[in-house]
Amino acid sequence: MARQMTFGLIVGNRGFFPSHLAATGRTEMIAAIEKQGHKVVVTSPEETSFGAVETYEEAKICAALFKKHAAEIDGIIITLPNFGEERGMADALRLADLRVPVLIQATPDDAGKMSIAFRRDSFCGKMSICNNLRQYGIKYTLTTLHTEAPASPEFEKDLQTFAATCRIVRGFKNLRIGAIGARPAAFNTVRYSEKLLENSGITVDTLDLSEVFGRIAKLPDTDGGVQEKLAAIKSYLPTNNTPEAALIKMSKLGVVIDGWMKSNDLDVTSVQCWTSMEEFFGVVPCTIMSMMSEKLLPSACEVDTMGTLSMHALTLASETPSALLDWNNNYGGDPDKAVCFHCSNLPKHFFREGGVKMDFQQIIAGTVGKEQTYGTLDGKVKAGAMTFARFSTDDFTGKIQGYVGEGHFTDDALDTFGGAGVVQIPNMQKLLRYICENGFEHHVAANFSHCAAAVEEAAKNYLGWGMSVHE
Repeated sequence: MARQMTFGLIVGNRGFFPSHLAATGRTEMIAAIEKQGHKVVVTSPEETSFGAVETYEEAKICAALFKKHAAEIDGIIITLPNFGEERGMADALRLADLRVPVLIQATPDDAGKMSIAFRRDSFCGKMSICNNLRQYGIKYTLTTLHTEAPASPEFEKDLQTFAATCRIVRGFKNLRIGAIGARPAAFNTVRYSEKLLENSGITVDTLDLSEVFGRIAKLPDTDGGVQEKLAAIKSYLPTNNTPEAALIKMSKLGVVIDGWMKSNDLDVTSVQCWTSMEEFFGVVPCTIMSMMSEKLLPSACEVDTMGTLSMHALTLASETPSALLDWNNNYGGDPDKAVCFHCSNLPKHFFREGGVKMDFQQIIAGTVGKEQTYGTLDGKVKAGAMTFARFSTDDFTGKIQGYVGEGHFTDDALDTFGGAGVVQIPNMQKLLRYICENGFEHHVAANFSHCAAAVEEAAKNYLGWGMSVHE
């Protein structure tokens, strides 16, 4: 179920324009927000004239209301039923100082109602409030069309995108990532800068695999938490071909990771796998990671911390599970298709109905043995909408950068192992060239949604990261 969000609402009004438009515009915008199941914090007609913000005194009243609800407010919407007093609205934002995304909407004029009694001039007023917010150093988001009525399909879609943007911004604020184990020596590609993440308010907590294995060694098979996790694993996917001893090991791993995350207030994880986990513990962590991602707690392998951050952005935007995949193979001779694959810890959400089972990891089994590699998820990825995203830290420029785009998972036939699917992306050769020319990783986060606009807006506009949108 989608999370109910709370939006602060500032209704613009300028006295020598028809003030009755401010009153009706306020009602229309509240209805548009509540239609999507969200809550509204807005000054009442008893607190300010028409429940709008025009004067500095009204700005102070609005700001005080917003501060009172600061912990709840995910974003702020400015609605312009008429031109609006740009100073009052800008002052309200400055005084509230919530530092959340701001959406600016302007209601269109009716060409048949251009007399002084009904003329809005919101078209013009929107430019003025944007100018003021730029002067104030306040970041803001624009609607797709310059003017959109609150009840229009265009604004309905823009509000959905804005809500997704707000979820990402809030979800990245004081984010705590758990990195379990060391980066595998053979995976230079997943190097990243903890300092650049810290500068964006994102903290990485580390846990060595020796500590994980040590804590597991202290857990008896009969432990209540272990038995509870074992039951959860067996109900999550078919485990008929997996030895019970391997399932117990996975359960203990899950209990230790859950406990560590809870005690350290961690939101998402990246986990060392290749091949220490298999050689010295005897299972792959795929199922445990899949279960976390399925619960909207993304987990990426090979300690790809920027990969899990990319997954988290898509998960926050869509409120559905994300996966980390390899850009892995061409698909025949179609330049706009490719095989995306992992071996795999994909969340169950990604697989075709009834088409996933637990198995051993065929690639690693070639070096450490089949009996050491149980716990992977094997199945074909279902067809559907796809958004892909990747963030990366660039130590040479001291910046975080990324790319995002949209395509589809297809129904094309694919005879392979692990978690694999065929993707179709317009102008894919252009995307692949961009990835290679800019040195991005071979890992990419994917999600069954189309939410690229929200990811770009959150990362580029509000987090200040460099973003490229593939088209």
